[in-house]
Amino acid sequence: MSLFNSDIEIPTTLLVEATLWVLVAFSVATWTLILIKGIQNWRVSRQNRQFRTDFWHAPNLQAASELDGHDGPIARLARAGFASLGDADRHSDLEHSGDRQDQLERALRQQYQKERRGLEAGLAVLASIGSTAPFVGLFGTVWGIMQALVDIGKNGSASLEVVAGPIGEALIATGVGIAVAVPAVLAYNVFLRRVKAVSADIDDFSADLINLSRRAGFRVGRGTSDSPSPARPADPRAAHGADTPALREVFA
Repeated sequence: MSLFNSDIEIPTTLLVEATLWVLVAFSVATWTLILIKGIQNWRVSRQNRQFRTDFWHAPNLQAASELDGHDGPIARLARAGFASLGDADRHSDLEHSGDRQDQLERALRQQYQKERRGLEAGLAVLASIGSTAPFVGLFGTVWGIMQALVDIGKNGSASLEVVAGPIGEALIATGVGIAVAVPAVLAYNVFLRRVKAVSADIDDFSADLINLSRRAGFRVGRGTSDSPSPARPADPRAAHGADTPALREVFA
């Protein structure tokens, strides 16, 4: 049986309307995610900046490990690292056995992956909408053209009155599909770049924390030296009553 048999009725208007509603849902999801991810990225940047400032102004690693009131990826990474070093001091089972640096690196790596997943949340939805919305609109276009051909076959005429309605609806669906896809694709690229930038900051801080911990013998506690670098010669300013240098100065 031919698809264009005159006995077949294709509900073009209903199908095109359904296509448009799907695209509207895509658009709502896109702009909701743009708002959520925009707020998330603003908060992450502010939290990381505040924590790094306080961390590098701490007098020693012990004081840095006791910083409170901070949130954000880098702050949580630091807490995970300090918790790993503390667990190595308190426990002697197989889970906490082995090289302290390996334990610290493992804890930092696990926290890094967790933070990365949180930063990437929602990006797959934006990518999916950006890639599928034009095809959803194109589906409405193809269906409208099919109905126009059916109407031509029924009437034996290709007059404007016969084809204008279905083709007009089809073109609207295509336009809406493109309009929905463009913001989704742009937002995906912007947020993906932010994820890479924040991930690079986290990775850099991880390397700094490992180096600082190595200087302290991978021990953070009351029993350790106040200096984050025990083997480093004493700061000559200490003899004159100067304040303990900040971590950034010691690490430089």
